Amino acid sequence: MGAGFFVIGTDTGIGKTTVSCALLHAFAAQGNKVAGMKPIAAGSENGKWPDVELLFATSNISITRQQINPYAFDSPISPHIAAQQTGTEIDLMIIHQAYQELSSKADIVIVEGAGGFLVPINQQQTGADLAIKLNLPMILVVGMRLGCLNHALLTAQAIRAAGLTLAGWVANCIDPQMRVLEQNIATLEQRLGCPLLSVLSFDLKMESQKIAKSLVISKLEKFWV
Repeated sequence: MGAGFFVIGTDTGIGKTTVSCALLHAFAAQGNKVAGMKPIAAGSENGKWPDVELLFATSNISITRQQINPYAFDSPISPHIAAQQTGTEIDLMIIHQAYQELSSKADIVIVEGAGGFLVPINQQQTGADLAIKLNLPMILVVGMRLGCLNHALLTAQAIRAAGLTLAGWVANCIDPQMRVLEQNIATLEQRLGCPLLSVLSFDLKMESQKIAKSLVISKLEKFWV
C-alpha cells in the first residue's frame, strides 16, 4: 500500500485543491505514481466538480472519478446539508474503501478535505472523523489574512487532539493587502510546531505546477520514504 497525506484548510476557498495538485506534481516529479482524492465535493459547475476534475487530471495512474470522489453534491453548501437535500448519508466506510483502492495502485495519495477540519459531514460525524478513519499525516493550508493566527492554531490544536499528526503547513497569501505578513508567518512557524513547506505569493491564477517547485517535500520524507 502507498503512503498518503490529508490536506485540510483553515477555511473553505483557501487553496486546498491548488496545494493538493501541487503536491501531486511534486511527488510525481520524483518518479512516484500519484493519485488525488476528494472524498466529498459540494458545488458543481455545468455538471462537473472543478476540484475533482483537477485532481483527476493531475493523477498519473489509471483511476476512476468514483474512486477519487465517492460523494458529489450540486449545491455549494456544507456536506451534511447537501447530503440531506439529496437523501444521502455519507458513509466513512465507503470513503475508506475508495482510499484503499487508490492506495493499492499509487505510491502517494493526496486526500483533500471538504471545508475546514470540523465541518459536519453527516448527523453525527465531522471532517475530523474522516481524517481519523484514514489516519494520514495532515498538511494544513493557512489562508494568510486577518484572523488566520487563531484559525490556524485552533485547527492545529483540533488535529492533535484527534490523535493525528500535523506533518507540515503551507502559507497561502490570499490577501495582498495583509499587514505585517512576515510577522504573522513567523508567528505560525514558531507556534504550529511543524515544517513550513512553502509560502505562496498572492496569485489569482495559482498554477499548481509552478507551486510544486516551491514545495519542500523533503520535509515530509519521514512519512513516505
